[in-house]
Amino acid sequence: MSLLHRRYRWRRSNLHMVTELRAEENYTLWLKFDDGVEGRVYLADLVNTSTFGALSSIERFARVAIDPIANVITWEGGINIDPEALYRDIMSNSHAALH
Repeated sequence: MSLLHRRYRWRRSNLHMVTELRAEENYTLWLKFDDGVEGRVYLADLVNTSTFGALSSIERFARVAIDPIANVITWEGGINIDPEALYRDIMSNSHAALH
């Protein structure tokens, strides 16, 4: 791990880091975070917006990656999603399922 990455991670240590990620059917991402939380997030509604419209191709959506330096979920063309929003979505869905 580079010195730059270690410094950056230290400054963002209170944020959740994505450790595993995969695109699934119907514009859904499965994610696992560094604290063990895992779950699925449905993004089809987001893909239908002008900002994320470039991901409407399922093949392009499937080329999702983790940028470990910036701690974002990313696609080519500079399309990024903050994993904190995805973490909150997973946690709120988990909480709703319990009640």
